[in-house]
Amino acid sequence: MIHKLLLYTFIILYAVAGILHFLQPDLYLEVIPEWLGDASIINGLAGAIEILVALLACFKATRSTASYITIAMVLAFTMSHIYIIQQGSCAGTFCIASWIAWMRLLVIHPLLIWWAWSIKNI
Repeated sequence: MIHKLLLYTFIILYAVAGILHFLQPDLYLEVIPEWLGDASIINGLAGAIEILVALLACFKATRSTASYITIAMVLAFTMSHIYIIQQGSCAGTFCIASWIAWMRLLVIHPLLIWWAWSIKNI
């Protein structure tokens, strides 16, 4: 039962997160470091990949692929979280408490990786 809850929550979270990249791009554009390139393209790719991951996780045959893509994506997003910390926990007008920035990097990211790993064999 808990495994199915983890899976369904995973699918909903990544689908909604992916869609938000397109509906509210300003939430994401400021946290993409300039040195990575065109923030709009990166934001669109991130959103599309999150939607793809949600779709792949729906099917047993592609769930493992969704897991590996998600782990790679979370590791790639680490750059944005480090960037925010380097900027004093602010990126443009987006600011968070420093402890939250560190918690996202040191606690939330490992949990997201564990979560992605845990759904691959459900």
